Amino acid sequence: MYEDPQLNSLVNEGQQQAHVVSLFALVGMSITAIMGLIGLFNNNFVLAAWLFFASFTYFLGYFAYHKYNNIKLSSAIILYSLYLLMFYLIYSGGVENTGPLWIFIVAPVSVFIHGLKRGLIDIALFVAIISTLMFMPTDIIAHAPYSREFKLRLLYSFLTVTFLSALYEYSREKSYKHTLELSKKYQQLAHFDPLTQLSNRRDALCILKRAQARLLRSKEPLSIIICDVDHFKKINDLYGHNAGDTVLIELAKIFTHSIREQDCVARWGGEEFLFILPQTVAKNAHALAIKIQQKLQGHLVNYQDKHIEITVSMGIAQFKDDQSIDELINCADKYLYQAKNSGRNQVYPKL
Repeated sequence: MYEDPQLNSLVNEGQQQAHVVSLFALVGMSITAIMGLIGLFNNNFVLAAWLFFASFTYFLGYFAYHKYNNIKLSSAIILYSLYLLMFYLIYSGGVENTGPLWIFIVAPVSVFIHGLKRGLIDIALFVAIISTLMFMPTDIIAHAPYSREFKLRLLYSFLTVTFLSALYEYSREKSYKHTLELSKKYQQLAHFDPLTQLSNRRDALCILKRAQARLLRSKEPLSIIICDVDHFKKINDLYGHNAGDTVLIELAKIFTHSIREQDCVARWGGEEFLFILPQTVAKNAHALAIKIQQKLQGHLVNYQDKHIEITVSMGIAQFKDDQSIDELINCADKYLYQAKNSGRNQVYPKL
């Protein structure tokens, strides 16, 4: 009946992540290509080949997003190609054994792309592999030699950056969820009546506009019922406003159980309710109104050991092609007042 704020937020979050991943792929592709050219210029052909390979995989990630709009595939290509490049730089040492210094970009990228939980799992595996590469004796696997102090400080520094990245991601996710909950709460207030939990007047008008648009395309019938609680002021005066609220809540439940899934009942204002009935001619709307009145016959609302009898008056109108929504509502209103002036507990027009 209304736009889901949670769905919208998830879409926006996904789009934002996609743009950042795309930008990271573009920047990574450019930087590794430039460094590969520098490697060629310095006659470091193996390093240059790895850098060009990384640049190409970043391009594939960028291409996967923009060609196929596949953010999961794009993210996986970018992240794991980054890991492979880091493994090579640690294994080979890069330029003058400075290659390991690049690993600090792994932590923030991992938790951003995969979220906190999976990102930390990926980082744990990454740390296990690079630790194996660095601490394994060179006589078992030949690799760039690093001092013990360098290796330990590198890991300590990397774990510190990981902790800060995780803390930031945790705070960001918590803030995002809190914002989402607030957005959902305000959307509920904007579209639903807090007392009866039915659609409010604003939401009902939105539903009517959409129903009108479908009707004009499909030529299917649409009817509405405006319902007013008889002698509601008297109920409030005799039993108090809390009793009146109890009556409205009880009626909302009865109305909701009486309609079909595609129908809508809204609190139109005060003690008035609006039924929106797509694919329904006036005759069938009249039958529904009579059915509701029959349910209310002998039905008593219990409030503080008091039993309150309820009746309602209803006015029905069927939408015509040349009518506006205001004209449709005014037509139903006219019949509602006719029902009330005829002694209440009536349905008009008589069909």
